[in-house]
Amino acid sequence: MRFCSRGWMLRGCAALAVAAVVSPVTARAAEHVVLKNGFEMDCSRREVVGDKVRLYLAGASAGDSNYLEVAADAVVHVETVADPPTAVVQPAVVSSVPASAAAIAPAVLTRDEMHTMLAHAGVEHNIDEDLLASLVRAESGGQVRAVSRVGARGLMQLMPKTADELGVKDAFKPDENIAGGSTYLDQLLTRYHDNVALALAAYNAGPAAVDKYHGIPPYRETRAYVARVIREFNRRKHEAARASVQVAQGK
Repeated sequence: MRFCSRGWMLRGCAALAVAAVVSPVTARAAEHVVLKNGFEMDCSRREVVGDKVRLYLAGASAGDSNYLEVAADAVVHVETVADPPTAVVQPAVVSSVPASAAAIAPAVLTRDEMHTMLAHAGVEHNIDEDLLASLVRAESGGQVRAVSRVGARGLMQLMPKTADELGVKDAFKPDENIAGGSTYLDQLLTRYHDNVALALAAYNAGPAAVDKYHGIPPYRETRAYVARVIREFNRRKHEAARASVQVAQGK
C-alpha cells in the first residue's frame, strides 16, 4: 500500500502537532459555529485542547470521536441553536446547490459504509485507507452533505469545477465524492512524487500555490490543515498498532 515505505515523512510532519491537555468548556445547548475559512457546522459542545478547540458534531455523545479540531482563533462566530437537533445537521447550503441533490444523500454514513468506500478507493489508487479517512475527517468531519461557503461539496469537499473534471456527477453521493477526491489526491501525489505534505497542501490551497512557493504555501490555514491530516493519520496508525499488540497479548 502506498506510503508504507514513507513513514519517516509522516512522522516528521507530525512534529507540527501540539501536545494536548483536554479541558472541557461550554456548550450545554447545540451551537451553530462559523469558522474563519467559511465552513459552518452545528455542534453539540466544544472543548479546549491545548491551543485548539474541538467541535463535536451535533448529536455526538460524551467520549465520541466525531469532532473537528481547529485552532482557537479559527472560530469567528458562535450562535446558540434554540432547539438542539437530535441528529447530524448539514451545514448551511449555498443557494447554488440544488435542494433535490442534497436531499437524496444520507446525512451520515455508518462506520462500515465509510470503511468499505474508503478501502475500495484506497485499493483503486494504491493509497493508504487511513490517509483517505484522515483527509475526509479534516475536510467534512464525515458529513455527507457538507458545503463550504465557497461551494466545496461533500465528504472530500470537491469544488464543482474539480468535480466536473473528475467525472463526479453528484458530489453529494458518498461513493462518487470519495472516488473523485481519491482520484484527485492520487493525481497530486503523482505530481509531487509521493510527497504527502505537498499533495495535501495542494489539495487545500491548490497546486498553483504549492508551485509558486516551491513547497507548502506560507498560509496559516494550509499549514494547519496539512499538520491536522498527518496528525490524524499517525493517530490511526498508532491505535491500529496498539490494537494489534493487545490482540497478540490476548487482551
